[in-house]
Amino acid sequence: MKSLKESVRNLYHGNSRTARSFRFGLLAFDIASIVFFIASSLSRDEAWIYWVDAGIAIVIIADLAARFWIAPQPARMLAQLTTWADIIVIVTLLLPTVLESYLFLRVLRALRLLRSYRVLADLRQEFYFFRRNEEIIQSVVNLMVFVFVMTALVYVMQVNTNAKITNYIDALYFTVTALTTTGFGDITLEGTSGRLLSIVILLIGVALFLRLVQTIFRPPHVSFECPDCGLQRHDTDAVHCKHCGRVLHIKTEGEGD
Repeated sequence: MKSLKESVRNLYHGNSRTARSFRFGLLAFDIASIVFFIASSLSRDEAWIYWVDAGIAIVIIADLAARFWIAPQPARMLAQLTTWADIIVIVTLLLPTVLESYLFLRVLRALRLLRSYRVLADLRQEFYFFRRNEEIIQSVVNLMVFVFVMTALVYVMQVNTNAKITNYIDALYFTVTALTTTGFGDITLEGTSGRLLSIVILLIGVALFLRLVQTIFRPPHVSFECPDCGLQRHDTDAVHCKHCGRVLHIKTEGEGD
């Protein structure tokens, strides 16, 4: 039993090619499950969708159980938001007709995996493109998760009361037009709760949305502490520190590395 536990721990935290492939597989699973959720919201009544839901639930249960098993202090996992998100996802997948609106929490699994030290280290080691554009990629992921969560709130609060929002795509359309302040007006949120949610999206959501977009499109920078003034962020081709003028010796990587 100890050898099996050690093998599972190595899959989640090891440095071998097999371990990295396993973690990439979990990341691919989370991305695929998000795509499936969005697509299946268009036709929730088909029988095969419930079978896929059950399959996804089994994978998440196995993943959650494995992480509890190998955790040095399993009780600490109960204090993590992502653990409870996984539990809620499992319940909604096994009871889709009761709690299907909360399937959006699968998005949080993708955020957890991409934020984990091991997955980030794997991506840096395996892909030069990721090393070069890590900050932009993480900003894109954060933006997507933010949009999906805001969309889910719209979907949950309006799907049964608003005739114009019948699936996740309708909610996504409204959310994107609201966050970008386009506001075509063909879909509006109804009721007091809908108006309050619109205010939240406009006052809080737009500011966060614009901040995330700015981090994606701003010029790329590298992390390198200036020995004199301590400035951390510099242009990728910087020779001098913008703050104090100190000559910098920033290491660079060639395309063939």
